[in-house]
Amino acid sequence: MRGHLCGPTSAYYLTKALAAAALLGAETSEPDETVIVQMKCEGPLGGFNVECTAAGTLRGYTERKTLDDFDGLGRPDDRKVLGARQVQVTRSVPGRILSQGIAASLDGYLAGSLQRRACLRTEAAVTDEAEVTVARGIMIEDMPDTAPPLVCCHIAELKSLTVASRNMLRQLGLEHAELRRTTPLSFACRCSPDRAVAMLAALPEEERRALPPTVDVTCHMCGRTFSVKGSLK
Repeated sequence: MRGHLCGPTSAYYLTKALAAAALLGAETSEPDETVIVQMKCEGPLGGFNVECTAAGTLRGYTERKTLDDFDGLGRPDDRKVLGARQVQVTRSVPGRILSQGIAASLDGYLAGSLQRRACLRTEAAVTDEAEVTVARGIMIEDMPDTAPPLVCCHIAELKSLTVASRNMLRQLGLEHAELRRTTPLSFACRCSPDRAVAMLAALPEEERRALPPTVDVTCHMCGRTFSVKGSLK
């Protein structure tokens, strides 16, 4: 989070968002597929944009990086920091959108756009120095023919996600479930000096002429900065 220059509040929500993207990304079916989760909210955070690839690489950013009214005051209050919100999930491969859905929450997206009886929960812990100490998530789905009580209704009963996976399954009444596959996760960004040059080259000629001799282009996703000649000559 230091590369993003995030305060603890933004780091907390970015961490939870990346955990959610990782859960959705675990369901990718094509080698070059990407899942993008975007949220816009009326609260001071503004929203976030995160993505996960089929290879398990993650990246993202929040609209606001520091929130002085909340940083350093413990676990943030969603109602105050986020307020009313809208989430958009996009699955795509290069040059083509596979699916897209908009809802008030990720659970709403799963139910409304995908017609799935599923629920998702994430948990994070961040120090006042914006260092992530916990980042976990769980998504549970009931089969179409499942009779009440639904397993996903019990997700709220999990006191904490910071326990062994087998313990969580036991709390959900799934102690005999089989853990079949794990996917390693890592942070990776597609930004590069060439992409920074291409971005400036796409500006109208009049705007390029007004640029200083050297322009610093910062990637919102990873915080890296590239120095590019403003004239592109």
